[in-house]
Amino acid sequence: MSVESENATDTRAAAPAAAAPPEALPAAAPVAAPVANPSLTALICFLPSGVTLGLWFVGYLDTAALPGGMIPILTFSAGLFMLISTVSALRIGDSASAAIFGVFSAFWTSFGVLLMALNNGWIIDAGTGQALSTTQITGIQSTFLLSFLLVFVLLTLATLRLPLMFTLGFVLVDITFVLAYVGVTAGNTGLFPFAGITTFAFCAVFAYVLYDGFGQALGGRPMPLGPPVVKS
Repeated sequence: MSVESENATDTRAAAPAAAAPPEALPAAAPVAAPVANPSLTALICFLPSGVTLGLWFVGYLDTAALPGGMIPILTFSAGLFMLISTVSALRIGDSASAAIFGVFSAFWTSFGVLLMALNNGWIIDAGTGQALSTTQITGIQSTFLLSFLLVFVLLTLATLRLPLMFTLGFVLVDITFVLAYVGVTAGNTGLFPFAGITTFAFCAVFAYVLYDGFGQALGGRPMPLGPPVVKS
């Protein structure tokens, strides 16, 4: 009796453990949703316009037939898709990327408007009602370039905590704007081919960053982007 009683007690004691209720089991960890990377869209849509700008600077496009710049439709394309990337970055809370994409979107879009206006005579002399003179066109172009040059220099200084490749790309953008501004203001067209070289250079840097982003998005290892200039 005593043994049977002990066996019965052991069986009753083990039964609850063997039949644990489902709610007592640990829940499976939820699968994290992939995090969007708006820079992929921004960079891959930026590059065609950047390359075309470089081709215009080095004389591949007829600068006489296209006063003030390159093919406007490319600038509108870059401006539109970089605006989309700006909104995407804001939605995931990446304010720094949104600001970078936003200023480049503003540049490309306004550049496209300026090109269309100058190439089609949409801007006239308000005093005479006649077409703009060469001096007036030069003043408009130089003002436009100087305004964005100052903003891009500020952007470069404000993003020194980013990996070195980003800083290198922004510095090359700054140099390009300096060369273009001086070339337009001083009428020194000999500076434009050098601006084309720096344009191709920053396109190559951002293409490297884009390649790294695609690799990580598809499961690859990150590529070296260099240490930031400012680490704290």
